[in-house]
Amino acid sequence: MIFYFSCTGNTRWVASEISKWTGDRLVAIDMTARDLSFDPSHTPLSSDESIGFCFPVHGWRPPLVLREWLKRASLPDCTGRYVWALCTMGDTVGEAMDLFASDLSARGIEIDSRYSVQMPETYIGLPGMNTDTIEMERCKIAAAREKVEDIARQIAARTKGAEDVYKGHWPRVNSRFIGSVFVHHLLSDKPFRVDPEKCSGCGRCSRVCPVGNIEMDSSHTPSWQHNGRCMSCFACYHHCRERAISYSWRTRGKGQYYFGKNDEK
Repeated sequence: MIFYFSCTGNTRWVASEISKWTGDRLVAIDMTARDLSFDPSHTPLSSDESIGFCFPVHGWRPPLVLREWLKRASLPDCTGRYVWALCTMGDTVGEAMDLFASDLSARGIEIDSRYSVQMPETYIGLPGMNTDTIEMERCKIAAAREKVEDIARQIAARTKGAEDVYKGHWPRVNSRFIGSVFVHHLLSDKPFRVDPEKCSGCGRCSRVCPVGNIEMDSSHTPSWQHNGRCMSCFACYHHCRERAISYSWRTRGKGQYYFGKNDEK
């Protein structure tokens, strides 16, 4: 069984590709439920089934809502099972995987092998940060496809002790210091704005929000809930076909990306 959490589709694609090779079932971690719960009775495990966790790196950390989910969820019994974890990244992982492993360990679950896969950039919330060019995006996905195939073979063979995680330079500084700034000062839905002249009222932004933070009002205009659950993942911004959503001045002139966007006709 592969549990995955995805915002703009990168992690979902990686989890799906591994599932094709291993035959493991996919289970999306649903963050839209208010209690962030998971009922393992709805997805019973076979006697020898392995467990995988896939998640994106946000600010060199696991997504905050994912860490909250790990504390509250009724997780399946992993005793004697092969357990692996994989994170998708824009550039480096820092200590994100270490933090995730620590969170799992607190629930009595130890990871046998760890992996990271570079995917196209999605974070655009700061000056100088933008999406990749289409050429770079396709190069990254092609490289990721080869790497995921290799990782899937290792998982299928239940390889233990693999530590294929690109932490980059200064992982502790990035995850502990910059990551702390990210969590405490940059996770906010307050800068989001919608241009009523451009908005078509389609509701796509509301449907793709991974934490259910956007509601459509009576005039079919999106409204962010300011409930503290926004991850600033920009799924709403990236999926808006009318380019009606902005994040103050910080997204002015920047690109859009979600997995498969530039392959759509």
